[in-house]
Amino acid sequence: MMSFVVLAIGILFLLLLIIRFKINTFIALIFTASLVGVGLGMKLEQIPTSIQNGIGSSLGELAIVFGFGAILGRLVADAGGAYRIAHTLIEKFGKKRVQLAIMVAAFIIGIALFFEVGMVLLIPIVFAIALEASVPLLYLGIPMAAALSVTHGFLPPHPAPTAISGALGANPGTVLVYGLIIAIPAAIIAGPMFTVLARKFAPDAFVIKHELTAFGEQKQFTLSETSSFGISVLTSLFPVLMMGITTIYTIIFNDGQPFKKPTGIDAFITMIGNPVAAMIISLVFAMWAMGWHQGRNTKDMMVTVEEAIKSIAMLLLIIGGGAAFKQILIDGGISGQISALFIHSAISPLLLAWIITVVLRVALGSATVAALTAAGLVQPLMVASNVNPALMVLVIGAGSLAASHVNDAGFWMFKEYFDLDVKQTLLIWTVLETIIAVVGLVMVLIMSLFV
Repeated sequence: MMSFVVLAIGILFLLLLIIRFKINTFIALIFTASLVGVGLGMKLEQIPTSIQNGIGSSLGELAIVFGFGAILGRLVADAGGAYRIAHTLIEKFGKKRVQLAIMVAAFIIGIALFFEVGMVLLIPIVFAIALEASVPLLYLGIPMAAALSVTHGFLPPHPAPTAISGALGANPGTVLVYGLIIAIPAAIIAGPMFTVLARKFAPDAFVIKHELTAFGEQKQFTLSETSSFGISVLTSLFPVLMMGITTIYTIIFNDGQPFKKPTGIDAFITMIGNPVAAMIISLVFAMWAMGWHQGRNTKDMMVTVEEAIKSIAMLLLIIGGGAAFKQILIDGGISGQISALFIHSAISPLLLAWIITVVLRVALGSATVAALTAAGLVQPLMVASNVNPALMVLVIGAGSLAASHVNDAGFWMFKEYFDLDVKQTLLIWTVLETIIAVVGLVMVLIMSLFV
């Protein structure tokens, strides 16, 4: 029981550092992990080792996946690929189905870009289209935000699902395929369908605005100077396609299990499905497709590379800090105690993992930190209950999106970009994120009956 008190105090201390004293999240996580380790009775010399192991095990793979993913996404954006994708889809879908066009564009772009970057990039495009179609910005903004959120919560190579997959021993390709099954209906329900409801209980937010100054100056493109639609989509989805090919291949030829000693074509297919290899190959293709093929010189591309790395450096450290906290919980024995507490419970381990993640999300604000902390807590429970690791990753991803509120940077980003007050943001953004979390939970529970 004392361990749970230590955990509760630790989370409260973390909140105090971040919210009250405005301490950097990475520093706050390391401080909290250290103190929780002491509170759990760990040997003092073991605490720094656990922190080191937690950060190392998490960032070993993520440094390449996350870093190369950021570069790939920025290359697509700077070549006008994102602009081309959005405008081509809107042209094909027509103004009557402009919501669906925006959602598909955000989904494609969101796979290659992190949530915050995708939001910054798409808002000016969405604003211009909203003016042209004479519809409120939120009419398009809600589907856009829903699509970006589901890619962030459910689909590798995004950092949270990739990191949780590594922590729980799940195959990222399997997580990707299952995640797509969940993400598409979740985006539709939380996007176009929720917009109808949102207009009823927050009507003041749905007004047509002729200016929006929350975003900074954005690079302007003409279609003639952008990359083609086909190559833009292919570049954005390249790592997803490779991981998907490997997953489908193993399902057809090896019952979905990894090859023990792959040779020949099996070895090649296994290699391209590894997230690290997929991102390396994808970045080489992106440098050609969004760089040299477009007439850009290498020096200009390296400026894009440096900007992309700068934009994600602190987020990488925060993920490492969350992984350090997770490792302290495992090495301090608290995750094992939670497993023992619920091992004979009638509550589904998947539902329990979702509840734990939601509580952490509400308390900590960061979806990634909540997900990594929850992974550390439920890992022994997952093993003892023989739960499918991919489903556990996805249910944690769903819980990590729930109830975004004032301690989440995404909350304030949505508020400012759509020029809302706090009440409107709670009624729209917080509800939107919670809908995705609940739909994700329901979908995972249904899938658990079959896989």
